[in-house]
Amino acid sequence: MIFIAVKFTVRPERSADWLDLVDGFTRATREEPGNLFFEWSRSVADPHQFVLLEAFADADAGAAHVESAHFTAAMETMADAIATTPEIINVEVPGQGWNTMAELTPRHPA
Repeated sequence: MIFIAVKFTVRPERSADWLDLVDGFTRATREEPGNLFFEWSRSVADPHQFVLLEAFADADAGAAHVESAHFTAAMETMADAIATTPEIINVEVPGQGWNTMAELTPRHPA
């Protein structure tokens, strides 16, 4: 699995509409056959920073994503809304998605 984390710092005047701006890109990516997940979060420390966690089944699926028309269009659109160049972590890891955490489980009422 290819796992990618990207940190986007958005221009303050674009923060409120960032998720709307990337909605089409998000939907199209989630429909890609090799996409495992594509999830946005907003920083609790910086209201202008968004983190994207995404995964693809393999290197071919990741390459198909980057070569897609919706990826190209999103990069063009996002360039006008970001304040800094995004930071990225891109690694290959075993598995095909999320695993359960062994150290923590929900307590059930007595």
